[in-house]
Amino acid sequence: MSELVTGEAVALELRPAKLPSRVLALLIDMVVAWSVYLAVTLGLLAATASLDDAAAAAIAVATFLLVLVGVPIAIETLSHGRSLGKLACGLRVVRDDGGPIRFRHALVRGAVGVVEILMMFGVVACIASLVSARGRRLGDVFAGTLVVRERVPTGQMAYVPAPPPWLAGRFSELDLSGVPDGLWLAIRQYLTRMGQLDPQVGWGMAERLADDLVARTGAPAPVGVPPAAFLAAVVHERQTREAQRAFGGAATEGSAPYPGSYTPVAYAPSAPGSPTPAPYPPSVPHAPLPSAGQWAPPSSGAAEAEAPRAVPRAVPESGPRDEPRQPSTGFVPPA
Repeated sequence: MSELVTGEAVALELRPAKLPSRVLALLIDMVVAWSVYLAVTLGLLAATASLDDAAAAAIAVATFLLVLVGVPIAIETLSHGRSLGKLACGLRVVRDDGGPIRFRHALVRGAVGVVEILMMFGVVACIASLVSARGRRLGDVFAGTLVVRERVPTGQMAYVPAPPPWLAGRFSELDLSGVPDGLWLAIRQYLTRMGQLDPQVGWGMAERLADDLVARTGAPAPVGVPPAAFLAAVVHERQTREAQRAFGGAATEGSAPYPGSYTPVAYAPSAPGSPTPAPYPPSVPHAPLPSAGQWAPPSSGAAEAEAPRAVPRAVPESGPRDEPRQPSTGFVPPA
């Protein structure tokens, strides 16, 4: 089954539409379009009965192009790829990358659809859809679009198991640019369903997928690591890179990912008889606090700048103004 796969090897829920659902949606659209066309044509014939044959032919051609070509293009553009029939069948026209279509995409699909659907009665469109792997007709190929299913059956969401802790971050230098999306999807499907497989069958599948992954990356797998754990660790590394690329602030190995976060320090085992290193860095020595009634001057200019200064209090002057005042020392005697 063909599915839309993102760069993170995640299968989107929007799946390419099958030919029967597309034919049913097209039939609904054609019935509505031809009904409107016949009603408009009958009204114009009654209104232009007095005109000559050339004017009547011009009005008929204009009505055909407007109702059967222009209106579907306008509806697909305004509804972002959902006509009446596609809305009833749960389908939508999207770009190849999964984004919404624009006017140029709807215009190309409508112009090519005049030939392969209206003039050829849909035979060319059916053959092209059967030949294409994703069920695209010629209009989709030229416009770069795809008809997908919007309503899909919901099921239990499967999660990729986390790798062993001792393998986390071990493949940070591995080049994953040469791994195709199909291999990522196969690895992800195996990891989500390996608990349901026979142990021997699952081990063989994991070995084949690991060999394919090693051939694409060009780096050998670590010795003694089970193939399933190796696959889980590499997928986890890819998801980590995609998350860092999406949210920014990629953290390098050995550095804290965010300012102020704690980074554990790993110490090597010490030899017998050697002193055990302290688990935390030694604290900065502080000068002893002065005892009561003493005052210690700062030892350096930096300490003096950092130390809080005592603010002298105002002392009422008791003597005359012409008496010289003693310099204030900031010390207030007790009352």
